[in-house]
Amino acid sequence: MDTPNLLWLGAIVLIILGFAGVLLPVIPGSILLMAGFFLGALADDFMYIGWGALAILLALAILMQVIEFFLGAVGARRYGASKRGILGGMIGAIGGLFLGLPGIIFGPFIGAVLGELSAQRGLHAAGRAGIGATIGLVIGSAAKLAIAFSMVCLFVVMRFM
Repeated sequence: MDTPNLLWLGAIVLIILGFAGVLLPVIPGSILLMAGFFLGALADDFMYIGWGALAILLALAILMQVIEFFLGAVGARRYGASKRGILGGMIGAIGGLFLGLPGIIFGPFIGAVLGELSAQRGLHAAGRAGIGATIGLVIGSAAKLAIAFSMVCLFVVMRFM
């Protein structure tokens, strides 16, 4: 197998793993997607995908990361969380990454609830903040998936059109 074909094979594998990472936050999805796009561009000596296109894809990858944490906080705030509840939800989201799928799902909820309880708010308010943080996380994951699909479509269109 020649070098361009090996690079394309590597690019495809990295892009597939990147999609897995978009859905499973333990895997660095945006980084793997970018690595795949770079290998794909390198396979063609940057003839079809240049540095400008890679910069646009990188900006979208960074946006994916910002959205993930921002929407969790917005969701918690929308459901009445205090600053401690929002901070707790963010800490829970980060801490949940190390506990696998249950931690990813329940981390923001537990963090927001504990943050609200530490702020001397009632159990009802704490539960609402936890639900808001979880809803924000789900919406953030859907947005990340949409951005990832957009990135792949942009890459394919620029490469093959």
